[in-house]
Amino acid sequence: MKVLITGGLGQLGRALSASAPQGAEVTAVDLADFDLCDPIAVARHLAAMAPELIINCAAYTAVDKAESEPDAAFAANRDAVRWLAQAGASCGARLVHISTDFVFDGAASQPYPATAPTHPLGVYGASKAGGEAEALASRGGLIVRTAWLYSAGGQNFVRTMLRLFNERPSVNVVADQIGTPTSALSLARALWALNDNGATGLNHYTDAGAASWYDLAQAVFEEGSVRGLCPTGVVVVPIRTEDYPTPAQRPAYSVLDKTATWAAIGWRPMHWREELRATLDRIAADG
Repeated sequence: MKVLITGGLGQLGRALSASAPQGAEVTAVDLADFDLCDPIAVARHLAAMAPELIINCAAYTAVDKAESEPDAAFAANRDAVRWLAQAGASCGARLVHISTDFVFDGAASQPYPATAPTHPLGVYGASKAGGEAEALASRGGLIVRTAWLYSAGGQNFVRTMLRLFNERPSVNVVADQIGTPTSALSLARALWALNDNGATGLNHYTDAGAASWYDLAQAVFEEGSVRGLCPTGVVVVPIRTEDYPTPAQRPAYSVLDKTATWAAIGWRPMHWREELRATLDRIAADG
């Protein structure tokens, strides 16, 4: 199976390459290879590569910056998906597209099923919802929404917290936004399984459990300090969203209902804290 992974240098792209099944011929590309926002370049490169499977991990993910750069966000998160879907259809490739919990407004009080209506609060969420529509128009397309992704490498909340814990005696973290932290490696394994099972349409995947950003930060501190990744005396201070204003509004509650996806892949993932421990072990092992 010839597989093209876009956004190949990102944390999910790297996890997919690292966990690829035996027999998969993986080509991971990033912006330096070709611009996904250029339909001519996309068509030319896909015709030359002739992949059977495209996993689109590329995205404009600067949530706050998107408010002042809507054209760039929609070009990367919606239009690029259209070009991938069209070029993929020409070479007979199946498209797997990664989306986000930010397509919801956070007004719910129980996990969002994949069939729930979308209502994004900002440009980033709206651009990702636009990308979902483009991917759904692709025959046999698979869209997987996830949330709060992190890994041992790259830029993410877990790595940021470890850095701040080593720089400051106390760190303020929002405590009234609820979601589910998700290991990139856990998501990568699920994506390979969903593809093997022929899943299509909208699906949700995160690790098990739910947390606030404060809960996650506190867990990073507790688990990180015992592994020597940060000092033991740091104080994690819970604050309200209104105490930390940002250009983009975040959903207050974005827990996704994953029961159908978990049934499709045949396993229930570990609780997010167990995956966090495994990730911190990898960070500690890497020095």
